[in-house]
Amino acid sequence: MSEPDQNADGGAIHVLRLSEHLYGFYAGRDSTDGDVTSWVEDGALSLGICSYAVIDGTEALVFDTGVNVDHGRVMRETVEELGATRITVVLSHWHLDHVAGNAAFSDCEIVASPRTAELLEQHRSAIESGTLEGPPAIRPLVMPTRTTSGDHDTLRIGSLDVDLLRFEIHSDDATVIRLPSLGVLLAADTLEDTITYVTEPDRLPTHISELERLRGLGAHQIFPSHGSRETIQAGGYDEGLIVATRDYLTRLSETSADPARRALTLQEFVRPELERGWIGYFAPYERVHQENLEMMSPNA
Repeated sequence: MSEPDQNADGGAIHVLRLSEHLYGFYAGRDSTDGDVTSWVEDGALSLGICSYAVIDGTEALVFDTGVNVDHGRVMRETVEELGATRITVVLSHWHLDHVAGNAAFSDCEIVASPRTAELLEQHRSAIESGTLEGPPAIRPLVMPTRTTSGDHDTLRIGSLDVDLLRFEIHSDDATVIRLPSLGVLLAADTLEDTITYVTEPDRLPTHISELERLRGLGAHQIFPSHGSRETIQAGGYDEGLIVATRDYLTRLSETSADPARRALTLQEFVRPELERGWIGYFAPYERVHQENLEMMSPNA
């Protein structure tokens, strides 16, 4: 079910009612021309990005705050219209497209892992000046107000237990959310459809093993930050997305010694996963695949 779309700086936000307690806020993938002019498009709007809210009664949890403050305000206004008077924000990791809307929640508790808080503080000056990944700057960067105490914390949102789980996939500060009573996993950037964005090539073996641990959570419905709006709206992904990500990274790690495999297009590279229906093909990820290959180059 889809709620009325909301307009914001950066384009329309599609408000998705995914279940009684779960909402998605999806932006991007409105065209496939692949134009990239800033970090807002690169890896975010060009590929589609979805933040999520868990709501029960007067309490809400917002998982990531969008690519700008306008997106964050849309999320906040929506959950407040749905009855939430107490909002807790959880950050999945420190990358800009997940924290840029924090200022819309400056009077709320913002929870992050200690590593996420450390990386945000480390890069704060460059983020606020727009020199880290170029403009637009995120100014002010509203920082976490609390850090988690371990690899597994549980928050209570209304009557729902919400597990915050640490993983090292995509980045070394990843937090995912599990809603055990609903069988739901909010995967953030640990998973993507069509393929994951490699940012730490030297840690790829760890990421691959961590994907097996992620699979062991046994989630029935998986909602990534970057994926198909139609699939997310239809109930999300199953564990095939985890297997597809693991297999892609495994083959990618072998490409430095296999020139023939490096020459394949993305569509050819992930054909087995496409044929099984675990992922869908989205042409802008061809560019991501080429960047991933460059990351794995012996000369990188």
